[in-house]
Amino acid sequence: MTTITFNCENTTLPELDYPLVREWIGEVAAEHDFQVGRISYLFCDDEFILRANREFIDHDYYTDIITFDYTRRDIIGGDIMISLDTVGSNAQLVATSFSNELLRVIIHGVLHLCGINDKGPGERENMEAHENRALEIWYQLNRNDARKADADKSN
Repeated sequence: MTTITFNCENTTLPELDYPLVREWIGEVAAEHDFQVGRISYLFCDDEFILRANREFIDHDYYTDIITFDYTRRDIIGGDIMISLDTVGSNAQLVATSFSNELLRVIIHGVLHLCGINDKGPGERENMEAHENRALEIWYQLNRNDARKADADKSN
């Protein structure tokens, strides 16, 4: 059973089309031959993710995302923490919009659940290619969703 939840700690939920995000996650998982099980997103601030990074991973630095992977066989699942503060900082660093960077980070966690890594030689470039492909899917779904809404308005 697919269950994707979005919660927040020390921040507010970002403005997203959450039903479309859920559909997108399913499409990206399917492209990697996975089904979606239970994924829980927690949007938080830098201090919250720093405490989690120290407690669970023994890293003493800020990060944009922490992914706890519970994937079994072909069903992805996990808990994903995303610091909206770091997403905002990173968006400025790479000269992109906050929403575009947030989408990239949201799907980055899903790609980890699909078995794509980014720490070894050449893996970062591979991850970026998968992120870019996933963003293409997002923009295609967005266009289709906009067309459907326009068709509904004309009926």
